[in-house]
Amino acid sequence: MDLSKLDSRLRLMQDADMKGKVVLVRIDHNVVKKGKIKDPYRIEATIGTLYGIVEKGGRPILMTHVGRPRDKKTGEIRCDDSLSVAPIIDYLQAKLPVKIFCPNFEPEGGKGITHIDDSIWPAIEDLKQGKIGMIYLPNTRWFQGEQAKGKERDVFCRELASLADLFVNDAFGSWQPHVSTYDIANQLPSYAGFLVQKELIHLDLVLNPSPPYTAVIAGAKYDTKIGPLKALHEKVDHLILGGLIYNTYLAAKYGLQIQGVSEEELAMARELVEMDEKDKKIVELPYLIESETTEGRTEGKWRKVSLEEMKESKKLNYIVDVQPESFQLPDVQEAIVRAKTIFVNAVMGLMPYFYEGSRTLYELIFQNAQAMKLFGGGDTLQELKNLAPGPYLRGLDSQDTYYFTGGGSVLVAIEQGSPYHIKPVEALME
Repeated sequence: MDLSKLDSRLRLMQDADMKGKVVLVRIDHNVVKKGKIKDPYRIEATIGTLYGIVEKGGRPILMTHVGRPRDKKTGEIRCDDSLSVAPIIDYLQAKLPVKIFCPNFEPEGGKGITHIDDSIWPAIEDLKQGKIGMIYLPNTRWFQGEQAKGKERDVFCRELASLADLFVNDAFGSWQPHVSTYDIANQLPSYAGFLVQKELIHLDLVLNPSPPYTAVIAGAKYDTKIGPLKALHEKVDHLILGGLIYNTYLAAKYGLQIQGVSEEELAMARELVEMDEKDKKIVELPYLIESETTEGRTEGKWRKVSLEEMKESKKLNYIVDVQPESFQLPDVQEAIVRAKTIFVNAVMGLMPYFYEGSRTLYELIFQNAQAMKLFGGGDTLQELKNLAPGPYLRGLDSQDTYYFTGGGSVLVAIEQGSPYHIKPVEALME
């Protein structure tokens, strides 16, 4: 890693004295859905940090969040097996020659786990003596204090801090300032893990790219993307949109009524239309797929449609994908194949029913052998792996391709113009 690309104020785990010390490690192993691991990439990405801690004589206690067990309306916390860390522990034990202990703290009904009780201390003694290799705490969001704002938050932070001598944050994908990512860093000597360092180094390539620079952004939530989109628009030479974001842009630019596009989103999209009137950086994809339903790919209920047809009819059903033909147009090909930097946070179609646009996009990007290709986001990586497995595997071993573990974190950093203003990263600075 080129550490010169990092802010010199960032405290690195390489510089920590860990010999014989218990190290609390926040990772982002949020890869479990319905009790099964959907993609182990985020787990694999942290193994270097875990080896590094053990090599330096540290005794790791791991923690991650899994899913969203807290009901937003009632505040109740659901602690059930579908959001347990047990599958992650099984995976790690199969990969690493270590015994991992997971304490069983009893939840108090809908309050979740209110305290780290004394049952953990014998395990910490076993950890110090080498009888077990690691401790893996339950899902951090099962703890009442993790996302709380009152005294429960302070209690959980103090209890966490009492377990260890040092804190290492290796969870770049977990950018929200919760107790296990932010508060704890102010209670213990705290350092950035190897993965966080890699993510920050590669983020520098997104924020300070080699031109020509092309970004491809798609998604279902316009409100979370408009800030990063406006920031990217200033940096890029070409911007390609997909999904609801593209539908909203087209509706705003051409006065269309597209099913699923709200008035609120239209208002935000008009800002982007105005920004692009002068620079013409947005590359339009004129051949699309229209569907009467978002419930599936029903024969007779979807059709290919051109932008010219859309302008004539004005009122449309759901636009659910980009036709592969759009990526064969000279201006679209040039924006991708001649770029020196490509940033991708995009699934173009309504998955899993309409996938052709995404697959064509990914394959075209990997035809560019000269560009630095940077992919952000769990959904983007999942579909890249599913739809273009050959290019995905080549990218894993290539110096010109990088897969970020946290798409949301990357977008926040783009909007802010720096990753060092993200609260959990800020807490690791001198």
